[in-house]
Amino acid sequence: MESQRIIFLSLFLSLLLTTAFAQLRTDFYRNTCPNVESLVRSAVQRKFQQTFVTAPATLRLFFHDCFVRGCDASVLLASPNGKAEKDHSDNLSLAGDGFDTVVKAKAAVDSNPQCRNKVSCADILALATRDVVNLAGGPFYQVELGRRDGRISTLPSVQNNLPGPGSNLDQLNTMFARHGLSQTDMIALSGAHTIGFSHCNRFSKRIYNFSPRNRIDPTLNLQYAMQLRQMCPLRVDPRIAINMDPTTPQTFDNAYFRNLQQGRGLFVSDQVLFSDSRSRGTVNLFASNNAAFQQAFVQAMTKLGRVGVLIGNKGEIRFDCTRPN
Repeated sequence: MESQRIIFLSLFLSLLLTTAFAQLRTDFYRNTCPNVESLVRSAVQRKFQQTFVTAPATLRLFFHDCFVRGCDASVLLASPNGKAEKDHSDNLSLAGDGFDTVVKAKAAVDSNPQCRNKVSCADILALATRDVVNLAGGPFYQVELGRRDGRISTLPSVQNNLPGPGSNLDQLNTMFARHGLSQTDMIALSGAHTIGFSHCNRFSKRIYNFSPRNRIDPTLNLQYAMQLRQMCPLRVDPRIAINMDPTTPQTFDNAYFRNLQQGRGLFVSDQVLFSDSRSRGTVNLFASNNAAFQQAFVQAMTKLGRVGVLIGNKGEIRFDCTRPN
């Protein structure tokens, strides 16, 4: 009886998911705002030309949005008393350039009278994410649209819902599986670390006091560990930024996976993808085949973009991305 109940529940959940994204369509704005993609693209391009940080910041913002309450732009909501998602300690490191990219793209869309208040902030974030990936040298892909914006953003909803830099493979797989994402999806999405940066406190344990037996994490390339120590002395300025990909930090490519093969993954959660035999084969495939990585990344981003979406009459089209109507 219990097993029947579990089967029914999983069928019901997959039906819910299927119903939600069945109503997302690449041509959702065909009649209401036909040039939405070019409006967003030009705004994102202008922002990207001002600073490369636009790319990793926007990509990370999309990921953090979708993993908490689904892809509903709830991460963009500001709270007068500091109690929104963006105020959680896991989100304080989200770069302002990501938020600014969405604000600029929203203004560009709304400057067209036909489109004004017709396109959700959630869809603008999804489009802007595709555009920054492509501008940084990654794939161009079709984005499913039709998400609506959530009205709720709470600090506790972030707790334990985002992968941490110290996660092992089982923890990563469990967290991604909650959103219908496979291990291959997780590895492909981790490849987003081919661009962007982090701060010393996120990995200092690996290079100074990993364990009583090993001061330096043994899965870390020793030469790389020494370089990191130089960039991150013990009393370093917490604002110092360290590239996630030490080889091609401003190109969206498969160098991240080649780095893992050499023990040059910045986080434990990066390096574990190669050091754990269960995921090593996928890392090796992506390291040797950029096309295979890009194809898997597009597939994973499309699945990620369907997580917990609000459609139909749920949610709203926010007039201002930072506050509910």
